[in-house]
Amino acid sequence: MALSDLLYPDNPKRRQELIHLHQELLDCMSTNFRATNELAGVLNEHLGCTITHIQMRESSTVKENCDIIIQAMSEIQHQVQKIDSDMKEKLEPVLYQKLYDIKEPELEKIAIAHKVFSIILGEVTSTAGMVAIKLLGSNLITLTVSKLVSLLAQIGASVLGGISITILGLGIEMILHAILGAMERNQLLAAVRSYEKHLAEFKAASEKYQHAIREVTSSVRQQVQ
Repeated sequence: MALSDLLYPDNPKRRQELIHLHQELLDCMSTNFRATNELAGVLNEHLGCTITHIQMRESSTVKENCDIIIQAMSEIQHQVQKIDSDMKEKLEPVLYQKLYDIKEPELEKIAIAHKVFSIILGEVTSTAGMVAIKLLGSNLITLTVSKLVSLLAQIGASVLGGISITILGLGIEMILHAILGAMERNQLLAAVRSYEKHLAEFKAASEKYQHAIREVTSSVRQQVQ
């Protein structure tokens, strides 16, 4: 038993908490990678985008993987903003306003968007207009993605950012060394609390992000059927 464990008997429990929290963080990040790729696939297939799919890098740090997701989300934001600009440029002001009028029937909005993409892309899938309306009419880009990008940046800049995502494949002592070095009880508690705070906010924002993407992709599947 380490000397610090003799001096601070609750250290082993705190260390196990850290390991568990780190795994939760990585699981949440992995789910966001998959969700982002799913949304990118929809944009590429139906709206003529060319967003590159992303992959977690097991040899990299938490921050480096946060940066990968942020870059992909920023590209998605850019593409959706471009879609909006194309709509505004191609449509009469009255028709453009209809796209954002909650009183307008969704089917009419989809038909308007579909015509625009038929002009822009020449040949489009039957779901192109629906995908555009789902993205423009939701808070996926304006709120959900922006919030998640902000949290990812905070995590990357925190003490968690420098930790390699592969440490769970190592022994417990190596994990603790990577996370804490020679930290004693007060620092260990601070590290646990930092993880808990970031993880709670990150999980909540991730769930909203993933739910919004499921709404878009489920609509696509229903349209195809």
